Amino acid sequence: MGAELSQAGYKLLERDFFKDPFSEDELIGIIGSRNPEDFFSFRSPSFRKLQLDRDNLNQGDLVGLMLQEPRLIRRPLISGKGKLFVGTDKKALAELLN
Repeated sequence: MGAELSQAGYKLLERDFFKDPFSEDELIGIIGSRNPEDFFSFRSPSFRKLQLDRDNLNQGDLVGLMLQEPRLIRRPLISGKGKLFVGTDKKALAELLN
């Protein structure tokens, strides 16, 4: 995705949030009015290791888990044209580039 964005003239500001983790305020600001489930990687091996029941987790639980374990945040997070795109969604990338 990075190559496509660079070729389209976008300047990429990358952040390694494993080395520079989000604060709670930052993560809540990124999520905004969306559901934290949109940002949570339920398919991650890190989530499977926790052996938690997805249906028993509320929005606060999801935010807390993502703060504790950044691997639970779906990647990449791409901000552009006033929108935030989450994950490797080819359709969303095409929308950003058009």
